[in-house]
Amino acid sequence: MTTVVLSAGGTGGHLFPAQALAAELMRRGKKIVVMTDARGTAYDTHFPGASIEIVPSATFADRSKLRLMAAPFEILAGILVSLAKLARIKPRAVVGFGGYPSVPVMLAAIMARLPTAILAPDAVLGRANRLVANYVKVIAGGLPLVRYLPQDMSKVVYTGNPLRPDVIARAGAPYRSPSAGEPLNLLVFGGSQGARALSEIVPAAVALFPGEIRSRLDIVQQCRPEDLESVRAIYTTAGVKAQLEPFFRDMPQRMAHAHLVIGRSGVGTVSELAVIGRPAILIPYPFATDDHQTANASVLESAGAAWLLQQRDLTAEKLSSLLAEIFAHPDDLAKRAAAAASLGKPDAAQRLADVVDRISGGAA
Repeated sequence: MTTVVLSAGGTGGHLFPAQALAAELMRRGKKIVVMTDARGTAYDTHFPGASIEIVPSATFADRSKLRLMAAPFEILAGILVSLAKLARIKPRAVVGFGGYPSVPVMLAAIMARLPTAILAPDAVLGRANRLVANYVKVIAGGLPLVRYLPQDMSKVVYTGNPLRPDVIARAGAPYRSPSAGEPLNLLVFGGSQGARALSEIVPAAVALFPGEIRSRLDIVQQCRPEDLESVRAIYTTAGVKAQLEPFFRDMPQRMAHAHLVIGRSGVGTVSELAVIGRPAILIPYPFATDDHQTANASVLESAGAAWLLQQRDLTAEKLSSLLAEIFAHPDDLAKRAAAAASLGKPDAAQRLADVVDRISGGAA
């Protein structure tokens, strides 16, 4: 049986794509070994049927001077442990998903001359992936890369990002433009970081609308718990129908129901907008590492699927004017929905598994 090693960090952005690939490769008869750092003891539930191997690792992002000084030695230890484990496991391929725990494993795999691939989910190549990008065999792009490109772009394959099953179930959901007098379904969410700005700006922008537009709005907005009452008060005063919650468990369904989405441009949001096929106003989180959210949003903007607004330039008046212009041309919304859908890759997990089959020789 062919063994494939997956190396992933402990955050959702790294973990979910690795889970999706593991499930697809197991369906194809592969044995999966997950190599990660000490947090991997909690990985058993995420990767049923896979083996978990722990390797030492470190991050240069740590603010502690002592930890920064120790980081090179911890990474070296991780490389040596990884080399020993890879020699014992004898994988046919090693796939990295970014995050600092993947670095020692990927460097060891490169040194051992094993077939290697990495998933680059964002439009900007992440810092961990940049360390190994020029040495791996294949770079699977979740989004088209626009910054920190590898020396050899021929190794880049656009697979898309594996997404949750409830998103895939709504892939290419039909889009119906709002007709005159019908409700205007607006979905607003800010992700785990920076939601406060949207809680302040969006309600203020909506309050500036003419009464005819306000009466048609049907808003679903994710807010921080501490913002709920202030946001609700603005919408109530403006006579706008709004459903506000700190978290929606059915976000893919809400996205499919929306005529327009306002949100950040993390890789999950951008990938889901593309797979479901919805137009959006994207406001990148201004403190994202390497400003990768602006790069992600630019992919949809360049395709004619979204409007990109920087938070530093955003005012209630500017957003209100843009929304009024958008709702005045509903046919343009449909065109942008189609443009978003043209970028979607609902079969990303299968595409990524095909990459692994190719570099490993395809044997089960």
